[in-house]
Amino acid sequence: MAQKSKVDPQMGRLGYLQTLVTEFQETESQDAKEQVLANLANFAYDPSNYQYLRQLQVLDLFLDSLTEENETLVEFAIGGLCNLCADKANKEQVMQAGGIPLIISCLSSPREETVLSAVTTLIYLSPPGPGYHPELTALPVVQCMLRFSLSANTRLHNLAQIFLEDVCDPSQVAEARCGGAHSALGIPLPRD
Repeated sequence: MAQKSKVDPQMGRLGYLQTLVTEFQETESQDAKEQVLANLANFAYDPSNYQYLRQLQVLDLFLDSLTEENETLVEFAIGGLCNLCADKANKEQVMQAGGIPLIISCLSSPREETVLSAVTTLIYLSPPGPGYHPELTALPVVQCMLRFSLSANTRLHNLAQIFLEDVCDPSQVAEARCGGAHSALGIPLPRD
């Protein structure tokens, strides 16, 4: 944050998070927005904050930030969503808000951390067990994961393998392999 927030110690966790959300919405400074979003993403790591973050509509704030041109804001927003989507209620809210296409769009980011968080978030959003999940396992997504599974980046390779094995049905993977890489051609591997 550009300035140190004046937070009353008696206001508690909800009050402090509300101060961050208000600062994000009111500031004109890109640096301040980045710092606040990074702080909110870090708070999203703690399950004791989930209820407050839902109440303050931080999930929607993260989803809205995925469409920003500022790659740093996108990186922090997808990181925050990744932290939140381990929780069932948060996962449902993201899916009901139509967040899957926004998360999928992060797969084409040039930033490694953004792509890693996007793949992890897609894994968290999938129901347990392989099977047919239309948005999550659309042909271009599966083709993209096949490309990522060939990456020299160990983290990206491993996450893509988990996605292919745990989220996709084997027939979807086979179809993506046979279908060529036509749909995923525009999705570059992230820079290291």
